[in-house]
Formats: sequence, structure tokens, C-alpha cells
Amino acid sequence: MNERKFIVTRTADFNDESGAPKFPPGLIFSILDAYPHIALHAFAEHRNSIDAAQIGDAQGVIVMSPAVTAQTVSQPDSLLVLARFGVGYDNVDVKACTAANVLVTITVGAVDRPVAEATVGWMIALGHNMRVKDGLVRAGQWNERHKYMGRELRDRTLGVIGFGRIARKTIELLRGFGMKQPLAFDPHAEPALAQSHGVRLTNLPELMAKADFISIHCPLTEETRGLIGAEELALMKPDAYLLNTARGGIVDENALYETLKKRRIAGAALDCFNEEPILTPHRFGDLDNVLLAPHSIAWTYEGFRAMGQAACQVMVDLSLGVKPQGVLNPELFARPAFQAKWKRFQT
Repeated sequence: MNERKFIVTRTADFNDESGAPKFPPGLIFSILDAYPHIALHAFAEHRNSIDAAQIGDAQGVIVMSPAVTAQTVSQPDSLLVLARFGVGYDNVDVKACTAANVLVTITVGAVDRPVAEATVGWMIALGHNMRVKDGLVRAGQWNERHKYMGRELRDRTLGVIGFGRIARKTIELLRGFGMKQPLAFDPHAEPALAQSHGVRLTNLPELMAKADFISIHCPLTEETRGLIGAEELALMKPDAYLLNTARGGIVDENALYETLKKRRIAGAALDCFNEEPILTPHRFGDLDNVLLAPHSIAWTYEGFRAMGQAACQVMVDLSLGVKPQGVLNPELFARPAFQAKWKRFQT
């Protein structure tokens, strides 16, 4: 039995600029307290991308926001896994990690409920003009209220772009609102799965033209980058809404800004943008028909606890010689070179 420590480190963005934890103690990493053979460390500084030198001799890294590049895994002798704290991995070079015999994992299932809840909440807020009505009271414009009649979810159609776990959870939560049959565009979706959720699969133009609420739930890939542009936005109904809780690059921001500014659609809700972080006032902030969030609309105590448990469980499993969940490059388990490296650190 190998009695050496299994070293796990985390990126520095779990702490603020003073080095203090951003999130409540015990919320994310407490599962590791029960395993004395695992040592948890933290990067000394935050960088936009992880440098190999920051990893040192760690076996695992829990990654919040920094990018993972080929340079990140250029010294992979001791590194077994990079665990994304979330489900998006567009800023992770999975091919480079695979070539370096380094696993990449995501926290499958941990964000389904919080993102779905946030989506439903935003749909209601958009339809009922909550932002504008709040502003009327703050500005003493009570008598303007008749100009902002709302729209219920009842008898409306939801269209989801991407039919993964989050989209399915959103549809599940909306079942009590009396909406029409949901539409979904996803070239990779199984028809039987869609049928079991009462969803009709369709093409993108039909979804854009018929849905009252269009919610984006697909990953950002070369296939989906720029998927929603001026041509697609022009198909939307004048009283329809667009919601994006996925990734900014999926939507053409210039086209969406012009569409909202000219009020060709009723509104939008955006949790993600082409360039992040946004540290100066954004042009979308000048519009009263859009709701905005700093890529955190689904940040909840429950969601972060679930993501922490999932990411930490990856480390526990690997340290004990167990294949973890959420692996993006499982082909590594069949490679003798990875198996030999993994065996060195099993307890």
C-alpha cells in the first residue's frame, strides 16, 4: 500500500484578493476532511490560465475559472486529473490533456436544478415585466403601470436549444404552468428520450419562429459558436424572449443588441457574454428589456455544495483506485501509461 499523500490543489479564484475564502467554510471541500490521506492546497495567485508550475507535484486540480491549455499539462508526471468545478469545458483543451495522460472531469448533474430554477425564474420575471415595474415604484411613476401588461407562461411555448440534463430539468419544473408542448433543437438528441419528456424535436428555424421563450442549454463548441445570429433572431416573434444561461459565444451579441434596442423581440435574459469578466458598464445595461447577471444566476448554496461534492469525490475515487464519474476522456483508463501513473498514487 502506498502511504504517501494524495495531493489536491485548487485554483486561487475560490478566494478573494486578500486570500480569504469567497464561499462559506465547509460548503465545497468538506468531503475531503474524512480522508486523511488527501492533502488539500491552493494556488498562491489567480491567473487567466493555469501554468504547469502552479500545479507542482499535485495529483489533482479543482478548477473554477482559469483556462486549461497545453502548457498547463506540459509536466504531467504526477498529475492525474483536472476537475472542472461546473459542467462547461470550452476553456479546457481536452485533447492536450488526453495526449498528456491527464483526465478531465466535470460535475455532471450538480448544476441541473439551480440552472433550471434560474431559467424558470427569469421566464416569469421577463413575462411580468418585473424589472420595469420595480423601476416605476423607485422612480415614483405609479401611473405608468398600465403600459406594462405582462404575459403568463400559460399557453406559451418553450423552445430549448440543446436537450441535455439542464433543459430536461427546466421542462420538468415547468409542467405545472399549463404551457404548450415544448420544442427542442438538438441534432444529437434521441427521439425516444424527447418523446418520454413530452417534447417535440424540430429544426432551429421552426423553433425560433414558434417558441415564446427560447432558452439556450447547449455547450459552446465549434458547432454551436455563433449559432444564434441576426438571421435566427429575425425569425422570433415580436413578443418572444431569449434566455442564455449557457455560453456567450453561442449568440451574436451585436445582432442581439440591435434586436433588443429596436424592440424587434420582447426581451432577453443573459447570464453569459462573449468577453468575461465585465468590469466596466456594459452596453446591454442601457436597455430596459433585458435582465443581466455576471455568469452567476445559478450560483446557489445547494448547487455549490453539489459541485464541491462531485469534484472532491473525483479525487477520493482516484486516490482509492476507483474510476470517477464525469470523465470526458475515459479512453485513458485503457492506456498502460496512465494506468502505471495512476497506480503510483493509489492508497
